[in-house]
Amino acid sequence: MYLDQAKKQEIFGKYGKTTTDTGSAESQIALFSYRISHLTEHLKKNHKDFVTARSLTQLVGKRRALLNYLYDRDIERYRAIIKALGLRK
Repeated sequence: MYLDQAKKQEIFGKYGKTTTDTGSAESQIALFSYRISHLTEHLKKNHKDFVTARSLTQLVGKRRALLNYLYDRDIERYRAIIKALGLRK
């Protein structure tokens, strides 16, 4: 499995407040970004996998919604997570 408990804790520890901080917007955005990159690589090899393509589109929408939330609430946290993850905008 590509995303085990140890990898999740590593992501939450790096972008969240603690390793058990699963609820903050930053940690969720980081987790979504990791999953998006994994699904993108999968779709490069399996371009006819339409179910995964739909899941990828949904994940991108969820990440965008969380980024919009951060942008509205706290612009500094938004800029920090964009820079840390290397996302465009």
